[in-house]
Amino acid sequence: MSIIEVKNLTKKFGDFTAVDNISFTVEKGEIFAFLGPNGAGKSTTIKILTTLLSPSEGMLTLDGHDVKKNPNDVRHSFGIVFQDPSLDDELTAYENIEFHGVLYNVPKKIRRERIEQLMKFVELWDRKDSLVKEFSGGMKRRLEIARGLLHHPKILFLDEPTLGLDPQTRNHMWEYLRELNKNEGITIFFTTHYMEEAEKIAGRIAIIDHGKIVMSGTSDELKVKTNTKSLEEAFLKLTGKDIRKDEANTVDHMRMRHKIWRR
Repeated sequence: MSIIEVKNLTKKFGDFTAVDNISFTVEKGEIFAFLGPNGAGKSTTIKILTTLLSPSEGMLTLDGHDVKKNPNDVRHSFGIVFQDPSLDDELTAYENIEFHGVLYNVPKKIRRERIEQLMKFVELWDRKDSLVKEFSGGMKRRLEIARGLLHHPKILFLDEPTLGLDPQTRNHMWEYLRELNKNEGITIFFTTHYMEEAEKIAGRIAIIDHGKIVMSGTSDELKVKTNTKSLEEAFLKLTGKDIRKDEANTVDHMRMRHKIWRR
């Protein structure tokens, strides 16, 4: 059963097409990866799925809700960990999560029980009263995961969640997420450009480049289809070896900032 359905999704910023007529589905309880070079359209797609950007064209549903017609219902069906830190450094770890619970109208008693449960799950309960500005990058990522799970979402989006983290912290973080997927059946959709991360964690992988999905399948299927011996070789065969500029994200961020300034 598909929990995410995307059909003919396109996103344009003026003359620039960041996402170009892509279609895919993600099954309930699946761990699904978007793998692509810088500027491929990964983050733009996640922003559209999570209602932060409007699509130029296409149809999208999350957990049966139309993303364009029912954004409020869609927002309650997912949690998200952004590529850039989004915590308030001047609040404590506990206050950051509690504020999120208030925004999502989680009842006070349930909210407090859930906060304790999640902070223990990510091993931060003993630091609940510490200011977030005192946390390392890995601790902040763990706190963001706990925050994103507070309202019992069915889908967790992670946009480059391990970017800048050391290998030990990355491994530890994925252990949490795999346990969560196994025990609670939560669907995980993540973007990455780490080959080993996509291969080790995801059940299926979609390789996106220049806003188009160029191939999708399991890691083994991708290697067979491209007649290569590793996911990295398959990736390079499909996307080329040229160094990329982060064009899609640059345009995306400029438009988002312009929107804020106009307000």
